[in-house]
Amino acid sequence: MEIIKKGAEAWIIREEWYGFDAIRKMRIPKRYRIPELDMKLRMSRTRHEARILLDAKKAGVPTPALYFIDLESGSIIMERIEGQVLKDILDKLSEDRAREICREIGRLVGKLHNNGIIHGDLTTSNMILSPDGRIVFIDFGLAEYSKELEDRAVDIHLMRRALESTHYEKDDLYFKWIMEGYFEIVGESAGKEVLERVEEIRRRGRYVKERKRQG
Repeated sequence: MEIIKKGAEAWIIREEWYGFDAIRKMRIPKRYRIPELDMKLRMSRTRHEARILLDAKKAGVPTPALYFIDLESGSIIMERIEGQVLKDILDKLSEDRAREICREIGRLVGKLHNNGIIHGDLTTSNMILSPDGRIVFIDFGLAEYSKELEDRAVDIHLMRRALESTHYEKDDLYFKWIMEGYFEIVGESAGKEVLERVEEIRRRGRYVKERKRQG
C-alpha cells in the first residue's frame, strides 16, 4: 500500500486488489461534522462518483474500471491506469501529435456533455495517455449530472483557465483544437452556444475583478 496523494476531501492510495494493481480513492472523515452526517455525505458522494464513472464509460469516454465500492469507508477501488499524465507531456509533443490529442480531448468532453455529464475538473492533470494511445479521464469527484448550457459552459471555461495556467505558451492553440473536436461531437449549433456562454462567463469574471480593484 502506498499513499500517492492526500487531498482535502480524499486520499489516493495505490494497492493490490486480488492480484490487480489498483487505486483506492478514500474520502476522509471530517471531525467538524456530526459523525452521522459525515458518514451519510461520504457514502452519498462515493456512490455518486462511482455512478458517474460508469455512465461516462457507457458514453464512450475511457475511465478506470471499477473493482469495488465500499460505502462505509467512503472508498472506490478502481483500475490503476498505466501511462503518462498529459500535463507532463503535452507541451513536449510534436504539433501534429498535440493537435490529435487535443481534438480527442474535445471529442471526449463532447461525449460527456451529450450524455448529461459535467466533469467539473477538466485539467490535463486529470487525463492520462495510456500505452495503447487512449486518453483516460480520471477524478470525477466534482462531477455532476446536467444538460444546462451554463453548466456545460462553466466546464469548458474552467478547462480553458486550466490551460492558461498550465500550458500558457500554447493555451490558445490547445483550446482551439479541443473545441474543434468538441464541435465534431456536439454539432456546430450547440458548440457555438457553449462558446458564446463561455465568453460571457469570462466577461463576468473580468467585470468582478475590475469592481474589486475599484472598490
